[in-house]
Amino acid sequence: MCLLCASNGFAEDAVSFRADVAPILLSNCLACHGSKKAEGSYRIDSFERLSQGGDTGLAPFTAGDLDDSELYRRITSEDEGERMPLEGEPLPEEHVTIIRKWIEQGAEYDAEDPGADLASIVPPPVHPDPPEAYPQTLPITALEFSADGSQLFAGGYHEITVWSTSEGQLARRIKNVDQRTYGLDLHPEGKLLAAASGSPGRRGEVRLYNAESGELVKVLGTMSDVAFDAVFSPDGKRLAVCAADGIVRVYDVESGKEELTITSHSDWVMAVAWSGDGAKLATASRDKTAKVFDAKSGELLITFSDHNQPVKGVAFHPSGEEVYSSGADNKVMLWKIADGKKSADVAGFGAEAYKLETGEDQLFAVSADKSARQFNLNDRKHVRDYRGHEEWVLTAAYHPPTKRLATGAFDGEVRIWNVEDGAQTAKFLAAPGYAKPTEQ
Repeated sequence: MCLLCASNGFAEDAVSFRADVAPILLSNCLACHGSKKAEGSYRIDSFERLSQGGDTGLAPFTAGDLDDSELYRRITSEDEGERMPLEGEPLPEEHVTIIRKWIEQGAEYDAEDPGADLASIVPPPVHPDPPEAYPQTLPITALEFSADGSQLFAGGYHEITVWSTSEGQLARRIKNVDQRTYGLDLHPEGKLLAAASGSPGRRGEVRLYNAESGELVKVLGTMSDVAFDAVFSPDGKRLAVCAADGIVRVYDVESGKEELTITSHSDWVMAVAWSGDGAKLATASRDKTAKVFDAKSGELLITFSDHNQPVKGVAFHPSGEEVYSSGADNKVMLWKIADGKKSADVAGFGAEAYKLETGEDQLFAVSADKSARQFNLNDRKHVRDYRGHEEWVLTAAYHPPTKRLATGAFDGEVRIWNVEDGAQTAKFLAAPGYAKPTEQ
């Protein structure tokens, strides 16, 4: 029996490609047969590509005919040298049964566009609950303040944890979140929280939650690999998302419709930022470039390549004519959109620099050298350093009304600082129920 049929509208014994078969392929086959790697020149990242034979020239599947379906033969072969997944465990019998029934029933495609990414047609999953108590800490890869600054959202394991900023105590837990969260952003009106998340190598998502109740409002989009960042436009009407599939997507927040797809990068896109007027988008990529695009048309305006290492963060200068970028070359630079030439070396760290955070007239940069640094956004003047973390500082969030900065580290530690004097106001491990081992 098809395990998902009760919710997808099909008869009890019918198998749905989008709800039943596609999730199996994404979980077990995409790593070797996707856009980044295509063993045997065979790809499964869309139904259209799945239907085309690879180097063998054999039909992957033929409706109603298992004997003429190479895909089925490969997943059931007893020869370990040709059975798929190669060098992995055989598919569970229930998965093989689903694929067999789908072929026997006519191998029909029950989504709209056969050329669409497989990840985009799969019904959004209901994610498992997080552990009641964490057995270990996790790197803090995303932070965001609530509208009034009294609470701090942090990416966890299948959840977003919410902490009191005054005492560092756990306030609540937002569930139904993908495995890891890499980007968080609060809507300008303060009621929606966007989360960029995913399961590495398998799936990426961007979801909107009610910031006060934690209720899931909408799943805006899914992709074939993790989403690294999600940022609302200044007017809150659009959301820009970047992911490990190398694509930048822009969604209309109200309708949920994907309005724009940008494919100019050749590797992971790790951060995205809007200009103050919402007319431009800046991106940072593992392909060692930062780029600026027209936010309406998606047209590439300029490419900056001076980092010569993966670029991890971007932020616009208030003038809208320059962009800050940070990277694995340990530097934060400022460069001109008009000609792509560097204006200044803003900072040099002792290790790679990660995402940039801005607010009012302040720029914050975090680094694997275990520090965060503050600069004036307009004139690049260094204000102060924030030190004390014992591990890499991976992310930061700033709340202008309360003048508070939050920093998150690789060891799961979060620290909150007063930016007016640099004093630390709170420190905690963002791992609910975790019991730190006592030293012997």
